[in-house]
Amino acid sequence: MSSAPRRFYKSATVGPVEGSWGVLLDDKPLRSPAKRPFVLPTEALAAAIAEEWQAQGERIVPQSMPLMQFAATALDRLADDRGRVVEEVAAYGSSDLVCYRAGGPQSLVRRQEELWQPLIVWAADRYDVALNVTAGVVAVEQPAHTLATFRRVLEACDLFALTALAGATSTAGSLVIALALGEDRLSAEEAADAALLDELYQAEKWGIDPEAERRRAAIRADLAAAKRFLTLSRR
Repeated sequence: MSSAPRRFYKSATVGPVEGSWGVLLDDKPLRSPAKRPFVLPTEALAAAIAEEWQAQGERIVPQSMPLMQFAATALDRLADDRGRVVEEVAAYGSSDLVCYRAGGPQSLVRRQEELWQPLIVWAADRYDVALNVTAGVVAVEQPAHTLATFRRVLEACDLFALTALAGATSTAGSLVIALALGEDRLSAEEAADAALLDELYQAEKWGIDPEAERRRAAIRADLAAAKRFLTLSRR
């Protein structure tokens, strides 16, 4: 028997909550998992989350509601621990995926150069920073100014944007990719291609492993959800 809770409402709609927007389940305001007011920044985000609730079947499956999960994370976790989250996400800048290149084969080196180097150039221009690139596994130190700038960028984000960027950074293993996603430099598919570059190269060479393919599909879905959440939460 499924342990998922049964659906306890007939309809999910959008309504005003504490001067902003929220989700109503049978006209009763939805609260966060921690029982806090579920206050959302835009009507568009509230409508999308209401659609997730409305699409539930006989039982409620939280994993099928990524926007709801992002919002709950923002309201229940990041709201109380914003500083720590900023530090965790900013730390990716010191060992960012796109700064670590392969020593060979040349076909992989070229692909990394073609896909990752434009992101390095974009980040340098967009944020007035320098990013050091290395080949192999030897760690490369990033300038203090670069890391401090990334931290300031994250500190300037509102709660919902920070939640989306934290999720995208963790999923991609790259703050640069996450920022490019958030700034519309990359689409969700392009961000996934950049994050999965090495894996996709190996899959082309050695063939597709079903389990690895499912994991890559989950990464694509997570980045698409982060992108959509960030877009819908913008006032």
